[in-house]
Amino acid sequence: MTRAALLEFMRGHRVAVQASVSPLDAAQAAVVGIAVTDRFEIVFDTLSSSRKAQNLRRNPKIAFVIGGLADGEERTVQFEGVADEPAGEELERLKRIYYAVYPDGPSRLNWPGLIYVRVRPVWIRFSDFTADPPTMVEFTPSQLHG
Repeated sequence: MTRAALLEFMRGHRVAVQASVSPLDAAQAAVVGIAVTDRFEIVFDTLSSSRKAQNLRRNPKIAFVIGGLADGEERTVQFEGVADEPAGEELERLKRIYYAVYPDGPSRLNWPGLIYVRVRPVWIRFSDFTADPPTMVEFTPSQLHG
């Protein structure tokens, strides 16, 4: 699995399961629509009142599972990262990437409390259980920036 193949796989999926940590240190998960930058940042929108947004403001650690949800698609990316809410020029860059995947995104701009979350990777593992033997490849941030 190359860096380019990993990026192609991640971009081939428009949704992911994300998990964050609640104020009571419990796991909370939700499905979110995602876009992936060339830097392997994941971008999604949500409401500031959502549990995930409140969790991430308290503890920015987040995890995703991408892929592997249908029979015969036993290929996944496990992604751990750190979330933030970018502003200014950086937010505009990320919104352009997000809108390329979700052209209807601007129609939600009038939703009260809509925010954009960026997640920078700290660890990624690609697993392919359709191969014999199964393949698992881990990536660190330094490997992803090459």
